[in-house]
Amino acid sequence: MTSRDYVAGLFDLTGHVGIITGASRGLGLGQAKVLTDAGATVYNFDLAPHSDEEEITEGELIDVICDVTDYARVEEEVGKIADREGHIDFLVNNAGVTFKSRAEEFPEDRLDFIMKVNLKTPLMLSKICYPYLRESQYIGRIVSISSMAAYMGFSGVLPYDMTKSGILGLTRGLAEEWRNDNILVNSVAPGWFLTKLNEGMFEQNPDRKAAALSKPMLPKFGRPVEIGYMILFLLSGASTYLTGHDFPVDGGAVPHGF
Repeated sequence: MTSRDYVAGLFDLTGHVGIITGASRGLGLGQAKVLTDAGATVYNFDLAPHSDEEEITEGELIDVICDVTDYARVEEEVGKIADREGHIDFLVNNAGVTFKSRAEEFPEDRLDFIMKVNLKTPLMLSKICYPYLRESQYIGRIVSISSMAAYMGFSGVLPYDMTKSGILGLTRGLAEEWRNDNILVNSVAPGWFLTKLNEGMFEQNPDRKAAALSKPMLPKFGRPVEIGYMILFLLSGASTYLTGHDFPVDGGAVPHGF
């Protein structure tokens, strides 16, 4: 076996089947691109089908149009996937929302919605997928998307800060509870990434773009596929001794600080 074959084998996800929430665009679609390129079959649980901003050339990206907070519907769709594919090997909890308002003025209905999407839903989907992940021949994996906001906090989006910090607790807790159940649980903390959503925001506010670039050690934005590369590592044969950890992919923002 050559070194090239060895490395390729470690990161080959051919035959692996999994779910990414919110993979229709942006970071989620970048993740799906990487995992399908590695050979995986990925089901996108989202309110809309995936866009064409990333070309899917390998594997499969299959849209499941649903509200991820409709847990009865999600459980039904997960069961259909298991029946169709025969197994489910990974779950990536990517879907998330935010809303900008100072803490003393934050609308309660928005708070409840953010808490439900960003924190309750990753737990509920993990519970729904648990019996299938436990039986995975590849070792079941859960990867949730946290944020550099879990470490530093951002003004005006306190519930987002809270829920992303909560993802770290969810990751550690599930890793401990399911440590004997053939499931590894980790999370990934993105920094500043230049998605289409952020591009529009920065066009309206160039000063904010300059401020964002000043935060990390590396004065540039990440590409969505770079989150995908970390997730690929965490789903691969190269990470069978990692669980309960959060992995920042942030250009050095967390160690650099604000």
